[in-house]
Amino acid sequence: MHPFVAALVGGALIGLASVLLLVGLGRIAGISGILGSAIDSHGQSWRWMFLGGLPLGALIVARWVVPVTPTVTPSILLLTVGGLLVGFGTRLGNGCTSGHGVCGVSRGSKRSVTATLVFMAVAAATVFAMRHVG
Repeated sequence: MHPFVAALVGGALIGLASVLLLVGLGRIAGISGILGSAIDSHGQSWRWMFLGGLPLGALIVARWVVPVTPTVTPSILLLTVGGLLVGFGTRLGNGCTSGHGVCGVSRGSKRSVTATLVFMAVAAATVFAMRHVG
């Protein structure tokens, strides 16, 4: 499968899952919020099923649809520091890219549009710095 087609199908599935969660349960598909609530809440198994489906879906696609070959093998230290920074940014931004970028922008939330513009600007600056400075 061509990478563009795989990305298009993946994006459509993310959108479909977000709509189904909003229509079916009245919940926003923000991963950080779902994870935080899953840890704090009892008896809400849909949160754990949703979270479990994320790596399971990726595993299925990587195994049977689009073989994935890692281009970089980061160290455990870099993965840990990166994960902590993402977690800090998620708390600081009051949500993650899935909540703001997928769900918030589609609902017309000004806060989510602003957050998404900041995410994208920082991502572009990071790519520029890594390619031209670092």
